[in-house]
Amino acid sequence: MITLNTKNKINKSKMRVGRGIGSGKGKTSGRGVKGQKSRSGVAIKSFEGGQMPLYRRLPKRGFNSISKDNIAILNLEKIQSYIDKKSINPNEILNSELLKKLKLINRNTNKLKILGSGEVKNKINIEADLASKSAIEKLEKIGGSIQLKK
Repeated sequence: MITLNTKNKINKSKMRVGRGIGSGKGKTSGRGVKGQKSRSGVAIKSFEGGQMPLYRRLPKRGFNSISKDNIAILNLEKIQSYIDKKSINPNEILNSELLKKLKLINRNTNKLKILGSGEVKNKINIEADLASKSAIEKLEKIGGSIQLKK
């Protein structure tokens, strides 16, 4: 069985460069002679020797509008699954403040939109900014209500 002596590796001190010929890293401190890389303060990460760099050759894409509304979308099936999990009480009025408090929608959203995918078994009252026609129909069919904010 061979055991490795790791004591030397653990106690190895940092190389002090530029401290005389005898140190092995004296004079030029292992940087070679002259040139940009031998100097301090070199920053040539994306420099490609005068060739147009990759980040400038590729086209700029996309646009982020500063007036864009962050709309949280919620399907009826998702609401029903939250009711089944008992995270939402069907007797309460369901609005964006409540959903944000329960962390079911992102707190940075400005508006809430209800979409009609899936079915709802419980009678619920919803207060939202927007809603699809199918969602309104399904909620009214089971006796629930939806109030749209203007």
